[in-house]
Amino acid sequence: MSDYRRIADRIADDIATGRLRPGQRLPPQRAFARRRGIAPSTAGRVYGELVRRGLVVGEVGRGTFVRAAPDGPVGQALIETGPAAAPVNLELNYPATPGQPELLAPVLAPLLRPHVLAEALLPAAATGTEAAREAAATLLVTPGWRPAPERLLFTGNARQAIAAVLASLVRPGGRVGVEQLTYPLVKEIAARLGITLVPLAGDAAGLLPEAVAAAHRSAPLSALYVQPTLHNPTSLTTSRPRLLQLAQLVHDLNLPVVEDRIWSFLRESGDPLAVHAPALTHVVDGLSKRVAPGLTAGFLVVPPHRVDAVARAVRSGGWSAGRFALEAAVRWAGEGTVARLVAAKRADAARRQRILAEELAGFAVRSDPGSCFAWWELPAPWRADTFTAAAAAHGIAVTPGPAFAVAPGHTPDAVRLGLASAPEPDLRRALRTLAHVAARRAGDRTGP
Repeated sequence: MSDYRRIADRIADDIATGRLRPGQRLPPQRAFARRRGIAPSTAGRVYGELVRRGLVVGEVGRGTFVRAAPDGPVGQALIETGPAAAPVNLELNYPATPGQPELLAPVLAPLLRPHVLAEALLPAAATGTEAAREAAATLLVTPGWRPAPERLLFTGNARQAIAAVLASLVRPGGRVGVEQLTYPLVKEIAARLGITLVPLAGDAAGLLPEAVAAAHRSAPLSALYVQPTLHNPTSLTTSRPRLLQLAQLVHDLNLPVVEDRIWSFLRESGDPLAVHAPALTHVVDGLSKRVAPGLTAGFLVVPPHRVDAVARAVRSGGWSAGRFALEAAVRWAGEGTVARLVAAKRADAARRQRILAEELAGFAVRSDPGSCFAWWELPAPWRADTFTAAAAAHGIAVTPGPAFAVAPGHTPDAVRLGLASAPEPDLRRALRTLAHVAARRAGDRTGP
């Protein structure tokens, strides 16, 4: 929170001292983000903060401009500051349910005994403990799949699990196929590892096998990163026929797969791609969404012949899980706490989806009845950057679509809405406000 405000303070100083003159156009948010070395979503919040202070104004089709005066916009502004209200962050997306701390606390009590705590504070190996492997295998089970405990590895969180697998599979300069819209931190991981991401087309059934094959023919892919279950940001779940096609393709190409299933716990059925391509698929999951973000562990299920290589990557990257987190996970799983949390979070997601459907009825919103987020394709003439700034001017943080785009020229006019973190009354109020903003600026052609 303080980082984007500090950047906004520096821009405000430039305006106050005349280094930025009235009417001068600020760079597009993506260009601003690149120059500053920050995420596009952070750039959106900087611009939103400048709008909130009355220092800049956005104009559809033209960009963001320094205001001529505090009370005089340059041109016809599309961004207007709303009435003061408590800020609502729809970028954050960590599910939590009422009574969660009270549910978690009793299970941790035995860990606080000195002789137990002494062992729990020891370093953990990438392979964890036998109890942790059994507990994780139980948590990850699906109707047609139970991972073998000896194939389990552990990291500090799921992001580190992704990094460890990619580091073990792909040399610097290698190519990894991903969906055209993908988890933003995968882009950061790839940049740090020197990996090139190759965007691959999909449709309503999931990633297109022919897109994977064509990319591999043009220059061999080293791996494929996919989110077949509740894809972030679109909430799409790959159909079973498409999953079988992808499994056959990666088998034919001998192409390793990183399967991200961090949101899969919200769906009661559905087997992973790993069921159909076990010798090639590395499954990534974790505790942060199932349990709580503050005490995390990442899970990796890897092919038998890859256990040692991925474990070495975990150790060399310093990505090992904390022993305390593993011990807590064992107890939460064994006592049924995780299962109760999962059931409560599924019910919570369903309620929030109903709020979404009510407040954004008539808009082009893509989601899943059990998802904790939604993909909103904005009505014309809105662009993702100006809408993000407009939302920020009303005290609402959203994630602009370009943050998920892999191809530089592909900047979808959409935003992702994280539904999980805000209290339900705040969520409803925020969605209602955004609907009014979108409809008003689209000439009331869209929305309720």
